[in-house]
This record gives sequence, structure tokens and C-alpha cells, in this order.
Amino acid sequence: MVNQNNLRARLDELKQADLYRSRRVIDAVQGVFLQVGGRKLLNFCSNDYLGLAGHPEVVAAFQNAADKYGVGSGSAHLVCGHGHEHNALEQELADFTGRTRALLFSTGYMANLGVITALIGKNDVIYQDRLNHASLLDGGMMSGARFKRYLHADMYNLQQKMQARSAQQKAMVVTDGVFSMDGDYAPLGQLAEIAQQQSAYLMVDDAHGFGVLGASGAGLVEQCQLDQQQVPVLVGTLGKAFGTSGAFVAGSETLIETIIQSARSYIYTTALPPAIAAATRTSLHYIKHDNWRRDKLKALIQRFQSGVGQIGLSLLPSESAIQPIVLGSSQHALRASDYLFQQGFWVSAIRPPTVPQGSARLRITLSALHTEQQIDQLLSALESLPR
Repeated sequence: MVNQNNLRARLDELKQADLYRSRRVIDAVQGVFLQVGGRKLLNFCSNDYLGLAGHPEVVAAFQNAADKYGVGSGSAHLVCGHGHEHNALEQELADFTGRTRALLFSTGYMANLGVITALIGKNDVIYQDRLNHASLLDGGMMSGARFKRYLHADMYNLQQKMQARSAQQKAMVVTDGVFSMDGDYAPLGQLAEIAQQQSAYLMVDDAHGFGVLGASGAGLVEQCQLDQQQVPVLVGTLGKAFGTSGAFVAGSETLIETIIQSARSYIYTTALPPAIAAATRTSLHYIKHDNWRRDKLKALIQRFQSGVGQIGLSLLPSESAIQPIVLGSSQHALRASDYLFQQGFWVSAIRPPTVPQGSARLRITLSALHTEQQIDQLLSALESLPR
């Protein structure tokens, strides 16, 4: 029998260190405003960057597909769960990203675990940015490969680590595109050059860039004008700018077939509901055609950055919709988040182990549906934060 006292002691330790995590229940469509415990809050912590999660046409596509196909997919993709909507979405995502093929996964976490463990194994070596998402780090550890982490966005440090590699070892360099807690961009051009010089895979998880960056919204890889040969393994998630759920990997025919045959998190799980795939196809339409969403988001980011500078707060250097204000201690970050909550703003406090010790922060995220007035209201509340 599990010793409950040990579990309680661990929970008490987390509470005393201001690291205990609690959930709040929302009662509204995901959007700029959320209902929480009977209160209407202005939401600045969602990853719904383009405001598509509650878009009427996206919702209608989901409902219509649910009427036609039902709610669940019934099985894994390789049994009887791969439907017309899944297949059509994969083809459209491949075309959108300029890749030969795309493959759907049920979640971004599962995509990263599955892709890494399908391509890299015991006798190989994997190099990861120190600030990569937990799913990438976990995939690296699960692969059984030699696991090396290079200093954040430090190409010299990466090259140093790669010099010790045996010529017989297969290698993979793995990075986030947009780093989820800092909001900055990976130096993809340099990474692609190094990976090609070293005959290594380059895997980019563009979860927070896909849909938002690039001329057509195809992400940081598009913005950097890198093709399938330069970035052979591209992962994107659908639960952020797309406003739906799930993830995909895009690449060559051989790459995708290898992942289908080998990725346990693909083979042994139920496929996404077909209605989610249908809704995502509609989201993709708006991402392609509603350029105003990206343009407006960019203008709001600039307005927010300018305003933060005027009130004397310091932002991390980020051009993305993720705008972090580092406050230091977990207690300070929690106190600031609670103060904003009482003022009618939902801004999450991000604490270790999600971020390094001493760098707890307010992670402010912006959406194309925010207005300039709402940005100014948040700035006013930030200016009045207890120091």
C-alpha cells in the first residue's frame, strides 16, 4: 500500500516553496474573456494566438463532422480509426508546410516522444537546447541515445559538443522554434547549416510559431525560408494558433513511413476524433486567408512592448506573442499573478521546474482578438503591481 504520509509531505513541501499548482475551472468559450468562478476575466494566458478556438465557422465544422462521423474515432489510425478528415488534413498540412507528407498525432507531447524514439536509438546521440519543451527532453531520454544539452541558442557550444561524436553515430539536433517560456526564436539558419555539416537530422518543434509566423503562417521555418532538406523533421501543434487539438510531423515519404512503423505513441493510441480534424481544416483555411490576424497580433505585440518600457518593467527579448516579465522568486510571481486576478486579468505565474530557479515570471500571451484598449488596461494594471 502506498504511504499516504509520504505523498502528503511532498505536497506540503511544494506549497511551502510556492511551487504548488492549482487548477481553475472556466465556464466559457475559450477567448479574450473567460468566466472563472462567476467572474469575467480578461484572458492574457492563452495560446489561442489567432483567436480561432471559438471561431463560429471552426465550431460549425466540428459540429457538422460530429453529426456525420460521431464523436470518437473508434480505434488507432492503423486499425480502423483513420478517416477521410484525417487523411485530408494530413495532405493539406503537407502542402501548407511545403513537405512531401504529414502525419497526425493525438497530442504534441505524443508527437515529440514518438518522432524522436522512432528515429534515434541506443547507439546514437541527440543534442538539445537547454530550454527545449519537456516533451522534447523526455523524448530524448526515452530514446536511449547519448543525451547532450547545449547552452540556449549557443551555436559555439553545440559545435563543441558535436566534435566528440563518433563518425559511426547517427545524430539528431532538436530545438523548439519559438521557446514557450521565453518567447524567443531558435537560430534555425545556423542550426540547419551545422546539422548538414555534421550529417545530422534537424528536428524543429514549431508549436508556438506555426500559424503565427511566416508570410502564409507556416511558421518560423517558413520565415527563415528553410526547405525540407534543411529541416527534415518538422513538428507543429494544432492546439495553439489553430485553436483545435492534436499535432503533426511533416517530412519526406521515407521519414513519415518510418515513423508510422516505429512510433509507439502513434501506433498504440486512439486517433483524434474526426470532428477535430474537420475543425482544423477550417482553421487552416482562415490561417491561409486571414492575414489581418497576424498583422494585428504583430501590432499589439509592439504596442505592449512599448508600453512596458514606459512603465519601467523589463521584458525578455521576444518578438512573439509570448511576452514574459521575469520577477525572480516564485512568491513574487504568485503574488503578482494573484493581484492581477483580483483586478480582472488572468495572467499565469510560471515557476520552477518549468523555468530555471530564480526566473519565475508572468507569462503574458497576446491574441489577435485583443484590442488596443485591452492592452492599455493590462499595462495600467502592471504599472500598479505591488513592488
